[in-house]
Amino acid sequence: MCSNSSTIFISKFTILIRQRILPLFFIGFAILLFSININAYEKDDTTPDVEKIVNFIDQLYRSNTSYADMEMHIVTPHYERTLKMLVWTKGMDKTFIRITSPKKERGVGTLRIKNEMWNYLPKIKKVMKISPSMMMGSWMGSDFSNDDLVKETSMEDDYTYKIITPDDATPDLIYIQLIPNEDSTIVWGKIISAVRSTDYIPVWQHFYDEKGKLMRILNYKDIKAFGSKTIPSVMEMIPQNKQGHKTIIRWNDAKFDKKIDDNIFSRRNLQKSNF
Repeated sequence: MCSNSSTIFISKFTILIRQRILPLFFIGFAILLFSININAYEKDDTTPDVEKIVNFIDQLYRSNTSYADMEMHIVTPHYERTLKMLVWTKGMDKTFIRITSPKKERGVGTLRIKNEMWNYLPKIKKVMKISPSMMMGSWMGSDFSNDDLVKETSMEDDYTYKIITPDDATPDLIYIQLIPNEDSTIVWGKIISAVRSTDYIPVWQHFYDEKGKLMRILNYKDIKAFGSKTIPSVMEMIPQNKQGHKTIIRWNDAKFDKKIDDNIFSRRNLQKSNF
Protein backbone atom coordinates (compact mmCIF):
# COMPACT_ATOMS: atom_id res chain seq x y z
CA MET A 1 0.00 0.00 0.00
CA CYS A 2 2.82 2.35 0.93
CA SER A 3 4.71 1.46 -2.27
CA ASN A 4 1.67 2.26 -4.45
CA SER A 5 1.19 5.64 -2.72
CA SER A 6 4.84 6.54 -3.30
CA THR A 7 4.56 5.59 -6.96
CA ILE A 8 1.45 7.73 -7.42
CA PHE A 9 3.17 10.75 -5.70
CA ILE A 10 6.29 10.44 -7.89
CA SER A 11 4.14 10.23 -11.02
CA LYS A 12 2.19 13.36 -10.11
CA PHE A 13 5.44 15.18 -9.23
CA THR A 14 6.88 14.23 -12.65
CA ILE A 15 3.78 15.51 -14.42
CA LEU A 16 4.03 18.87 -12.57
CA ILE A 17 7.65 19.25 -13.66
CA ARG A 18 6.81 18.42 -17.29
CA GLN A 19 3.93 20.90 -17.22
CA ARG A 20 6.26 23.51 -15.72
CA ILE A 21 3.79 24.10 -12.96
CA LEU A 22 6.19 23.22 -10.14
CA PRO A 23 9.01 25.53 -11.32
CA LEU A 24 6.53 28.37 -11.54
CA PHE A 25 5.47 27.61 -7.98
CA PHE A 26 9.05 27.80 -6.75
CA ILE A 27 9.68 31.02 -8.70
CA GLY A 28 6.58 32.61 -7.19
CA PHE A 29 7.59 31.47 -3.72
CA ALA A 30 11.08 32.91 -4.20
CA ILE A 31 9.62 36.25 -5.33
CA LEU A 32 7.38 36.29 -2.26
CA LEU A 33 10.34 35.68 0.07
CA PHE A 34 12.37 38.36 -1.69
CA SER A 35 9.52 40.88 -1.30
CA ILE A 36 9.21 40.08 2.39
CA ASN A 37 12.95 40.61 2.88
CA ILE A 38 12.88 43.90 1.00
CA ASN A 39 9.93 45.16 3.03
CA ALA A 40 11.63 44.14 6.25
CA TYR A 41 14.80 45.97 5.19
CA GLU A 42 12.85 49.09 4.30
CA LYS A 43 11.03 48.99 7.62
CA ASP A 44 14.30 48.70 9.55
CA ASP A 45 15.85 51.45 7.43
CA THR A 46 13.08 53.90 8.37
CA THR A 47 12.88 53.01 12.05
CA PRO A 48 13.83 56.12 14.07
CA ASP A 49 17.24 55.99 15.74
CA VAL A 50 16.32 56.56 19.39
CA GLU A 51 19.90 57.31 20.42
CA LYS A 52 20.13 59.98 17.73
CA ILE A 53 16.86 61.57 18.91
CA VAL A 54 17.92 61.63 22.57
CA ASN A 55 21.30 63.15 21.68
CA PHE A 56 19.51 65.76 19.55
CA ILE A 57 17.30 66.77 22.50
CA ASP A 58 20.32 66.94 24.84
CA GLN A 59 22.15 69.26 22.47
CA LEU A 60 19.16 71.30 21.31
CA TYR A 61 19.74 74.37 23.50
CA ARG A 62 23.50 73.97 23.93
CA SER A 63 25.56 72.91 20.90
CA ASN A 64 29.33 73.34 21.36
CA THR A 65 28.64 76.75 22.89
CA SER A 66 25.56 78.90 23.39
CA TYR A 67 24.64 82.37 24.58
CA ALA A 68 21.05 83.35 25.29
CA ASP A 69 19.05 86.39 26.39
CA MET A 70 16.10 84.92 28.26
CA GLU A 71 13.27 85.75 30.60
CA MET A 72 11.44 83.60 33.11
CA HIS A 73 7.84 84.36 34.07
CA ILE A 74 6.72 82.72 37.33
CA VAL A 75 2.98 82.41 37.97
CA THR A 76 1.35 81.42 41.28
CA PRO A 77 -2.17 81.95 42.68
CA HIS A 78 -0.81 84.80 44.84
CA TYR A 79 1.69 86.64 42.63
CA GLU A 80 3.51 86.81 39.31
CA ARG A 81 7.07 87.94 38.64
CA THR A 82 9.49 88.00 35.73
CA LEU A 83 13.25 87.44 35.82
CA LYS A 84 15.49 88.49 32.94
CA MET A 85 18.79 86.69 32.57
CA LEU A 86 21.76 85.92 30.37
CA VAL A 87 22.90 82.32 29.96
CA TRP A 88 26.18 80.93 28.62
CA THR A 89 26.96 77.24 28.06
CA LYS A 90 29.98 75.33 26.84
CA GLY A 91 29.46 71.72 25.82
CA MET A 92 27.54 69.62 28.32
CA ASP A 93 29.77 70.45 31.29
CA LYS A 94 29.61 74.22 31.81
CA THR A 95 26.72 76.62 32.44
CA PHE A 96 26.69 80.20 33.70
CA ILE A 97 23.53 82.22 34.46
CA ARG A 98 23.33 85.88 35.47
CA ILE A 99 20.07 87.58 36.44
CA THR A 100 19.85 91.12 35.03
CA SER A 101 16.37 92.13 36.24
CA PRO A 102 14.47 92.96 38.42
CA LYS A 103 16.63 95.10 40.68
CA LYS A 104 15.92 92.89 43.69
CA GLU A 105 17.59 89.85 42.08
CA ARG A 106 20.01 91.67 39.79
CA GLY A 107 23.48 90.15 39.92
CA VAL A 108 22.43 86.75 41.27
CA GLY A 109 24.55 84.14 39.50
CA THR A 110 24.59 80.40 38.98
CA LEU A 111 27.64 78.44 37.87
CA ARG A 112 27.94 74.77 37.03
CA ILE A 113 31.18 73.01 36.12
CA LYS A 114 30.71 69.29 35.51
CA ASN A 115 28.94 67.91 38.62
CA GLU A 116 29.52 70.96 40.84
CA MET A 117 27.18 73.94 41.13
CA TRP A 118 27.26 77.27 43.00
CA ASN A 119 24.84 80.16 43.49
CA TYR A 120 26.06 83.69 44.23
CA LEU A 121 23.88 86.08 46.25
CA PRO A 122 25.17 89.66 45.83
CA LYS A 123 23.12 91.14 48.69
CA ILE A 124 25.07 89.12 51.23
CA LYS A 125 28.11 88.63 48.97
CA LYS A 126 28.02 84.92 49.56
CA VAL A 127 28.63 81.88 47.34
CA MET A 128 26.56 78.83 48.18
CA LYS A 129 27.46 75.40 46.88
CA ILE A 130 24.51 73.30 45.72
CA SER A 131 24.72 69.69 46.85
CA PRO A 132 23.70 66.84 44.51
CA SER A 133 20.59 66.25 46.66
CA MET A 134 19.47 69.84 45.94
CA MET A 135 19.74 69.60 42.15
CA MET A 136 16.06 68.70 41.85
CA GLY A 137 15.08 71.65 44.08
CA SER A 138 13.44 74.80 42.74
CA TRP A 139 15.59 77.40 40.97
CA MET A 140 14.75 80.95 42.19
CA GLY A 141 11.28 79.89 43.33
CA SER A 142 10.25 78.71 39.86
CA ASP A 143 8.76 75.40 38.72
CA PHE A 144 12.07 74.56 37.02
CA SER A 145 14.65 72.72 39.08
CA ASN A 146 18.33 73.56 39.40
CA ASP A 147 19.02 70.63 37.11
CA ASP A 148 16.51 71.87 34.50
CA LEU A 149 18.38 75.16 34.23
CA VAL A 150 22.00 74.02 34.29
CA LYS A 151 21.46 70.58 32.73
CA GLU A 152 23.74 68.57 34.98
CA THR A 153 21.98 65.34 34.02
CA SER A 154 22.01 64.09 30.45
CA MET A 155 19.15 62.18 28.88
CA GLU A 156 21.67 60.15 26.91
CA ASP A 157 23.99 59.31 29.82
CA ASP A 158 21.71 59.20 32.86
CA TYR A 159 18.67 57.37 31.45
CA THR A 160 17.86 54.20 29.60
CA TYR A 161 15.46 54.93 26.75
CA LYS A 162 13.33 53.33 24.10
CA ILE A 163 10.64 54.25 21.59
CA ILE A 164 7.11 53.42 22.71
CA THR A 165 3.60 53.69 21.23
CA PRO A 166 1.06 55.06 23.74
CA ASP A 167 -2.64 54.28 23.33
CA ASP A 168 -3.30 57.88 22.23
CA ALA A 169 -0.28 58.09 19.90
CA THR A 170 -0.51 60.17 16.73
CA PRO A 171 1.53 59.41 13.57
CA ASP A 172 3.18 62.83 13.48
CA LEU A 173 4.96 62.26 16.81
CA ILE A 174 7.61 59.88 18.10
CA TYR A 175 7.34 58.90 21.77
CA ILE A 176 10.36 58.05 23.90
CA GLN A 177 10.29 56.58 27.38
CA LEU A 178 13.24 57.42 29.64
CA ILE A 179 13.98 55.55 32.87
CA PRO A 180 16.67 56.97 35.21
CA ASN A 181 19.72 54.79 35.78
CA GLU A 182 19.74 53.05 39.16
CA ASP A 183 22.84 54.90 40.40
CA SER A 184 21.47 58.37 39.60
CA THR A 185 19.99 60.90 42.05
CA ILE A 186 17.10 61.66 39.68
CA VAL A 187 13.76 61.72 41.48
CA TRP A 188 11.56 60.80 38.50
CA GLY A 189 10.31 57.30 37.97
CA LYS A 190 10.14 57.91 34.23
CA ILE A 191 9.84 60.61 31.59
CA ILE A 192 7.80 60.36 28.40
CA SER A 193 9.03 62.71 25.68
CA ALA A 194 7.15 63.43 22.44
CA VAL A 195 9.06 64.81 19.44
CA ARG A 196 8.02 65.71 15.91
CA SER A 197 8.70 62.82 13.56
CA THR A 198 9.91 65.17 10.81
CA ASP A 199 12.76 66.92 12.64
CA TYR A 200 12.80 65.57 16.25
CA ILE A 201 11.89 68.98 17.70
CA PRO A 202 10.38 68.26 21.17
CA VAL A 203 6.67 68.96 21.68
CA TRP A 204 6.21 67.97 25.31
CA GLN A 205 7.63 65.97 28.19
CA HIS A 206 5.66 64.28 30.97
CA PHE A 207 7.41 63.59 34.28
CA TYR A 208 6.17 60.75 36.51
CA ASP A 209 7.07 59.76 40.05
CA GLU A 210 8.12 56.24 41.05
CA LYS A 211 4.47 55.24 41.50
CA GLY A 212 3.58 56.28 37.97
CA LYS A 213 1.75 59.49 38.94
CA LEU A 214 2.10 62.41 36.53
CA MET A 215 3.91 65.18 38.43
CA ARG A 216 4.61 67.88 35.84
CA ILE A 217 4.22 68.70 32.15
CA LEU A 218 6.77 70.60 30.09
CA ASN A 219 5.41 72.07 26.85
CA TYR A 220 7.63 73.35 24.03
CA LYS A 221 6.14 76.19 21.97
CA ASP A 222 6.78 78.98 19.47
CA ILE A 223 9.45 77.42 17.28
CA LYS A 224 11.93 79.98 15.94
CA ALA A 225 15.22 80.09 14.06
CA PHE A 226 18.19 81.68 15.81
CA GLY A 227 20.90 81.81 13.18
CA SER A 228 21.18 78.37 11.64
CA LYS A 229 19.51 76.64 14.58
CA THR A 230 15.77 76.12 15.06
CA ILE A 231 14.42 75.63 18.58
CA PRO A 232 11.19 76.04 20.53
CA SER A 233 11.65 79.55 21.95
CA VAL A 234 9.18 78.98 24.79
CA MET A 235 9.21 76.30 27.49
CA GLU A 236 6.17 76.09 29.76
CA MET A 237 6.46 74.03 32.95
CA ILE A 238 3.17 73.12 34.65
CA PRO A 239 3.35 71.19 37.96
CA GLN A 240 0.44 68.81 38.42
CA ASN A 241 0.51 68.91 42.23
CA LYS A 242 0.33 72.71 42.63
CA GLN A 243 -2.85 74.21 41.26
CA GLY A 244 -2.48 77.59 39.58
CA HIS A 245 1.32 77.37 39.28
CA LYS A 246 3.36 77.49 36.10
CA THR A 247 6.67 78.90 34.87
CA ILE A 248 7.40 80.08 31.34
CA ILE A 249 10.89 80.53 29.93
CA ARG A 250 11.26 82.55 26.74
CA TRP A 251 14.35 82.88 24.52
CA ASN A 252 14.50 86.48 23.26
CA ASP A 253 17.79 85.94 21.46
CA ALA A 254 20.30 83.13 21.14
CA LYS A 255 23.64 82.47 19.47
CA PHE A 256 25.14 79.05 19.00
CA ASP A 257 28.66 77.77 18.31
CA LYS A 258 30.28 81.18 18.80
CA LYS A 259 33.55 81.63 20.67
CA ILE A 260 33.04 82.09 24.42
CA ASP A 261 35.77 83.12 26.86
CA ASP A 262 36.39 80.27 29.29
CA ASN A 263 36.81 82.82 32.11
CA ILE A 264 33.04 83.24 32.11
CA PHE A 265 32.78 79.83 33.76
CA SER A 266 34.79 80.74 36.85
CA ARG A 267 34.16 81.44 40.52
CA ARG A 268 35.79 84.84 40.07
CA ASN A 269 33.29 85.83 37.39
CA LEU A 270 30.45 84.43 39.53
CA GLN A 271 31.31 86.88 42.33
CA LYS A 272 31.58 90.02 40.23
CA SER A 273 29.86 92.81 42.14
CA ASN A 274 29.91 95.44 39.42
CA PHE A 275 27.53 93.63 37.09
